[in-house]
Amino acid sequence: MYLSSMRAADTARAGIAVQGAGRVPVTVVALGIVSFVTDASAEMITAVLPMYLIYGLGLGYLQLGALDGLYTGATALLRLAGGYSADRLNRPKAVAIAGYGVSALTRLGFPLAGGSLAGISTCVAIDRAGKGVRTAPRDAMITLATPARDLGRAFGVHRALDTAGALLGPLLAFGLLALLPGDYDSVFTVSFCLGAIGVLVLVFFVREPRRAAAKRAATSLRAGVRVALQPGVRSLVLAAALLGLLTVGDMFLYVALQRQTGLPNAVLPLLPLGTAATFMLAAVPLGRLADRAGRWRLFLAAHLLLAGAYVLVAGGIKGWVVAGAVLLLHGLFYAASDGVLMASAGPLVPAELRATGLAVVQTAQALARAIGAVGFGIATAAAGARPAFGVFAVLLIAGVLLAAGIRGRA
Repeated sequence: MYLSSMRAADTARAGIAVQGAGRVPVTVVALGIVSFVTDASAEMITAVLPMYLIYGLGLGYLQLGALDGLYTGATALLRLAGGYSADRLNRPKAVAIAGYGVSALTRLGFPLAGGSLAGISTCVAIDRAGKGVRTAPRDAMITLATPARDLGRAFGVHRALDTAGALLGPLLAFGLLALLPGDYDSVFTVSFCLGAIGVLVLVFFVREPRRAAAKRAATSLRAGVRVALQPGVRSLVLAAALLGLLTVGDMFLYVALQRQTGLPNAVLPLLPLGTAATFMLAAVPLGRLADRAGRWRLFLAAHLLLAGAYVLVAGGIKGWVVAGAVLLLHGLFYAASDGVLMASAGPLVPAELRATGLAVVQTAQALARAIGAVGFGIATAAAGARPAFGVFAVLLIAGVLLAAGIRGRA
């Protein structure tokens, strides 16, 4: 692997702190703090946007659905652009700053958009574009700052901090609206301030992992695609995309869980917090387990946990216990798959193409999940939620077996 073969002098020139076993580099912790603050900012908007659109602006569910599709789909299209730009310019930190900065500025656009659906849609699209641009450069910096043997732990720490912000954001938003009923502008303003703090932390506290300047000439989109077509990376991309096709969207899961288990409608906004809390608590220990037991094995096991959640939803058993079990499995799925996939992919890609290579993996998975969500929606409309979840559970288990075969013993 590239990272594991770097000499100490090369490591120092790259801005990578060589630390004792078990320690997480300062760069990773700083990026985790950036993600913590930024996710708190973003989830404030996510939490209140449906309320703002429906109760504040009087829009209907059709418009809300269109915005939700835009919100989930816009990031996939720009991940490659962000990754390629970071590699081509040899400045992943600068590209990440641009992505975080653009997203922060859009918080001020929501009150300016007023009741214009076009204006709000533009703000959402730009915000998601910023997320798409920054994701691959950020993950590339994590891999460049961390020895290959500790990547699972490093991504676990980062994702735990990221998810802690996702937990904090909705609580801040609902707290503000409880103090200032109907004052959505206060939520947007605080969200902007948090986003700006995240950018400042990135600018002043995250070190840029520099790579050899001579390698920059070899960085091109064609070279990135060529790396993605190499057997090791190609099999990982294909396997991750296959499993993504069989993954149900989160909102479908939460709505079906609330209805199938007979929970009150009022608890629906709280269900994502159960997943996020489990994700946050399990990310670090599962990241350490991935480093020891095998990252790809844990990634596959994560999808078996998800299939178990689908089986419970398909069973239609009432009560809080089943709901808690589903949220536990859902959170463990994310903790064992999100950062673990990036930790698996990072060492397979040369340092000069790291952001582009990770962007290829992320884009393939995101697009596959978008297609899978559409397929699940069609299945639900045709047969109902419980049969659809049952079918997807069976398909996901079969997909795990097929993905294991695609990757072989990797």
